[in-house]
Amino acid sequence: MSIIDYKAAGVDIEAGNEAVRSIKKSVESTFSPHVLTGIGSFGAMYDLKSLLQNYEHPVLVQSIDGVGTKMMVAKMMQKFDTIGIDLVSATTNDIIVLGAKPLTLLDYIANDKLKPETVEQIIKGMVKACKENHISLVGGETAEMPGTYLPGELDLVGVVTGIVEKNKAIEGKAICEGDLVLTFPSSGLHTNGYSLARKLLFDVAGYTVESQFQDFSHSIGEELLTPHINYTRPILSILEKNIPIKGMAHITGGGLLENIPRILPKHCGVEIHKKQIPELPIFSLLRKLGHLDDEHMYRTFNMGAGLVLFIAPETLSAVREVLRDFPSFPLYEIGHVVRGEQKVTLL
Repeated sequence: MSIIDYKAAGVDIEAGNEAVRSIKKSVESTFSPHVLTGIGSFGAMYDLKSLLQNYEHPVLVQSIDGVGTKMMVAKMMQKFDTIGIDLVSATTNDIIVLGAKPLTLLDYIANDKLKPETVEQIIKGMVKACKENHISLVGGETAEMPGTYLPGELDLVGVVTGIVEKNKAIEGKAICEGDLVLTFPSSGLHTNGYSLARKLLFDVAGYTVESQFQDFSHSIGEELLTPHINYTRPILSILEKNIPIKGMAHITGGGLLENIPRILPKHCGVEIHKKQIPELPIFSLLRKLGHLDDEHMYRTFNMGAGLVLFIAPETLSAVREVLRDFPSFPLYEIGHVVRGEQKVTLL
């Protein structure tokens, strides 16, 4: 009788070990002195003692996110070296809008059959983004689950942990009538709206990832894999100068219409001037293919606005002065706060 082992059931333990060995040194390059355990430990240990000396009332801020169906495009391209950047940006942007400084990231990679070279590419992107933003990639999990995932399926999720002084947490409570609404631009879809984008581009228009479009300097696939921008460095620099930011919104699924109201106090609404946000060619193309009106576009996509800030008008010059050190992060004034319902009005 032949032996039916774990590998025969579809799980290759050695492939998992090979994946871990290939990324260990790269991942450890992101560690801060606070990290106490390396890859292979049952859990990640992070020493808080010296860090907490800088806080009177420290609050941990956490968020979990994935890259959604953008992973489907990465599979179509067989290109996974930027999808890890997307994961770091998607998670850290969610906590910096609360004023938190990101500390650590845990990742989870799951599929039907583990390919060490694919894992290595994904981690390569994560390491790059973590090092740029001083985040320790403290560990993660690779799961090979045939039957749970269909052949070729791949999922990527991450959990970020950050810290903020309690009385400096930014929740939008101070937003009031007359405040300015600013935005850092996005680089494209980021990680949102890919189910609709894929349907329009590949099913409706018949494009492939290799197709060229006249308004792009590269292929459709490369455009869709443009990495999600991470806004950690400019935001933390503004906060470190003690320049008050009254509220921030990471423009993810739901677009401007759904994400901005999440932080608005009662009796405050927002008026956004659409023409103040440079509309990228990818959004113009999707609008045309789907015959979509503003309601659909601004509720599905970020429409070129990656992260929105609310500030008092008198602090605008101070914010712009800080951003002189970040020329790749232009800031656009796109609207203002008005008295009204907790909603966004597009002008």
